[in-house]
Amino acid sequence: MSNENLVGWMTATQQYVENALEAALPDEQRAPQQLHQAMRYSTLQGGKRVRPLLAFAAGELVAADAANLGRVACAVEMIHAYSLVHDDMPCMDDDVLRRGKPTCHVAYDEATALLVGDALQTLAFELIATPLPGVDAAQQLAMVKLLAQASGHAGMAGGQAIDLASVGRNLNQTELEFMHLMKTGALIRAAVLLGAMCGQPLSAEQSDSLDHFAKRMGLAFQVVDDVLDVEADTATLGKTAGKDEANDKPTYVSLMGLQQAKQFARELYNDALAALAPFGDRAARLKQLADYIVARSF
Repeated sequence: MSNENLVGWMTATQQYVENALEAALPDEQRAPQQLHQAMRYSTLQGGKRVRPLLAFAAGELVAADAANLGRVACAVEMIHAYSLVHDDMPCMDDDVLRRGKPTCHVAYDEATALLVGDALQTLAFELIATPLPGVDAAQQLAMVKLLAQASGHAGMAGGQAIDLASVGRNLNQTELEFMHLMKTGALIRAAVLLGAMCGQPLSAEQSDSLDHFAKRMGLAFQVVDDVLDVEADTATLGKTAGKDEANDKPTYVSLMGLQQAKQFARELYNDALAALAPFGDRAARLKQLADYIVARSF
């Protein structure tokens, strides 16, 4: 597949997900209006939708229904959006810019931002718990459990807690990877696996291979983010550049240096691609997305 093919597919998929999010989020004129306006403000018209793209690409492995993938993609993106709203609050990372516009607590207020995160999280589970055509109840229950694990104490929230507790500390690589497999990697992994759970069953070996791909790419995504925090400017990032260094947070760049961090991202990428070998051409879209994720900085 060519780069032009990827760009066209990404654009079409991003628009599909945007439309699905528009429909799934509450109307801003519905009471309570400020909460609903802030939910839409924090979720719509922003971000690259990497997690939804991964869900749709994984769905190609199993001939999944687009409507089911759209529902899963919306659920994952709402969890991601809620995490960003809470992450930016003064009690967490205290940032004023996200996706190129004022953060939710700046545009509204802290109480509204807190409630936006709560409401987006619960709406995500409402979406993924609503029956999916062609997906049996046991499979759907497993999907709900997977998203919960990826979002909670053993996943994203737990990783964020470790991140907050690590400010000013020098973590070794094992500790850093453990944190990011939870904070960033868990939801990326969930996006891939949930997309694959929307269609024809995979064998145990295929599921293990896809899981390995998702874990490697989850880490690669974070390593590239750490590189971008050093190399890119605020306008490019859509958030405050250099924030991790300014806040004395442990990163792959602070641990390894810039060039070694880039090399580590390439190693993770190569390992991830090797895990897709059993799928052959069916994994072409996932390979393209892996290229896109790593090529964001080099």
